[in-house]
Amino acid sequence: MDREQLTIASATGVDVSLNLAGAGSRSYAFVIDWHFRLLLALAWQFALTLLVAGQVTPPTEGGEATGRWVLLAVLPALAIYFLYHPLLEVLMRGRTPGKRIAGVRLVTQGGGTPSTGALLIRNAFRVIDALPVCYVVGLVATLVTERRVRIGDLAAGTVLVHDHAGALDALADIGSLAGRTSLDPAAIELVRDLLGRWDSLDVARREQLSCALLARLDPGADPAYLAALDDHSLRRRLEAQLRGGRLA
Repeated sequence: MDREQLTIASATGVDVSLNLAGAGSRSYAFVIDWHFRLLLALAWQFALTLLVAGQVTPPTEGGEATGRWVLLAVLPALAIYFLYHPLLEVLMRGRTPGKRIAGVRLVTQGGGTPSTGALLIRNAFRVIDALPVCYVVGLVATLVTERRVRIGDLAAGTVLVHDHAGALDALADIGSLAGRTSLDPAAIELVRDLLGRWDSLDVARREQLSCALLARLDPGADPAYLAALDDHSLRRRLEAQLRGGRLA
């Protein structure tokens, strides 16, 4: 295995390679995110302090901060700071603002989008990765593990890669389609490939390929009936296969 790349076997036989993100890219993304979450938390606390106390400094009773200020300003600010990564990684499908700027993204071992459970597990292990200070355990793990992952990634089955949008979106699309159709991933990729090259093929060639592919996907189909269909009808049937066999 190439330690610098995550290679994913494609159903069509053409492998997809994604460049692994190392300690430098991870650190860059983390520093950006750290500034974002700190500023968001401080902005919330500052705004609520003004609303509650009418001044910049926290309201006090007997020299101690009031319970109302702690409840409305401090606790939500802490929640913003500590929930920043898990919430945004779930909502942004394996990314955060820092990861986006750094050009990296979390994926599964197969190159797909991590599930919500995997992302939450990964973030729960930050407690270990952050030990003893400044993510020393996590940093060391990225230097010695095969795919440059930290402890949280090992537990969640995730990998941090450089964000090649085309390849990742294609893999995610296949995963999404697999949940809506009875076709296996290899068949889905074949249909998507033919539809993607549709306009570059001459009519006779794409009709020939469509008939052959539809006959393979539905062994009970009448070859003569498929051969009699026009170009537009064949394309509609291929698209219907990706929708679970339903013609629009």
